[in-house]
Amino acid sequence: MTPPYVRIAADIRRMIAEGELAPGDRVPSTRQVAARWGVALATATKALAELRREGVVRAEPRVGTVVAEPPPALPPVAPREDRTTAPVSRDADAVRRRPGAGAERDLTRERVVRAAVEIADAEGLPALSMRGVAARLGVSAMSPYRYVGSKDDLILLMADAAFGELGYPDDPPEGWRERLEIAGRTLWAIFRRHPWLAQLSPLGRPLALPGLTVHADWALGALDGLGLDAATVIDVHILLYSHVQGLAINLEREAQIEAATGLSEDEWMDVQGPALTAIAQSGRYPDFARVIGALGDDGYDFRLDDLFELGMRLLLDGLTRLVERSRDSGR
Repeated sequence: MTPPYVRIAADIRRMIAEGELAPGDRVPSTRQVAARWGVALATATKALAELRREGVVRAEPRVGTVVAEPPPALPPVAPREDRTTAPVSRDADAVRRRPGAGAERDLTRERVVRAAVEIADAEGLPALSMRGVAARLGVSAMSPYRYVGSKDDLILLMADAAFGELGYPDDPPEGWRERLEIAGRTLWAIFRRHPWLAQLSPLGRPLALPGLTVHADWALGALDGLGLDAATVIDVHILLYSHVQGLAINLEREAQIEAATGLSEDEWMDVQGPALTAIAQSGRYPDFARVIGALGDDGYDFRLDDLFELGMRLLLDGLTRLVERSRDSGR
């Protein structure tokens, strides 16, 4: 017998071939496949994975699994006897036959970096490759290497450019708290634009990038003159940055998991709901059950932006007390 996942993959291929699903359309999610074909989630996941392996569909971060664009059709080649016999200079003929000649001439390091950022923004950092950048730019596979030595070098240039997109006002506010709020929200906005940034480096291995140092300089300047020793100032800066980065990590992870499983956050909770309910009703975790029960029928609305604001407020409230104690001890 044909395995169920093979039959499901064949059905979806037929839907695409007959135009029921067009390039860029979202294909049924894992949960939808399981319900429609009456199979387990694992079987549905295997069917979509098979289609991804074949290149029929692709993962689109923050969207899900979509129908892949078909490869561009090559222009028809005239039969030899029908081809023009008009003389063509050797140089002109070489340019005419070389694909992407204009794109090659216009290529710069900035364009390579910008194309790479666009790929990472749309598909996540794991989807980034030098060959993919070249394809996006319409140049030969080796052309980007004339401007960037390696993929690792390219990622550092991407990060520097991304962190440098947003700066700070020339006239900073007077209060240190207002300055730190600006620092936190500026970094959050950057990570929101480029979720892959949060995946690059742990706190103990800071990236030596001018674009990133701008944000550190602003935050450290806000902490100057508060009576804190240098080590504490750096600790506070790291805690502020880690709050932003720690939440931002979930942006990219969520996109990757949704693309891999086809389940949105709400759909995932629907699948996990019975298990969580069973845990709450087991009697072994009374406080967990009490808090979950207090949410009522509306449940808990998970919002990263709200968590960012709450965390900023708690961090700055705690820092206010630390500064007050430092000033009191210095009197």
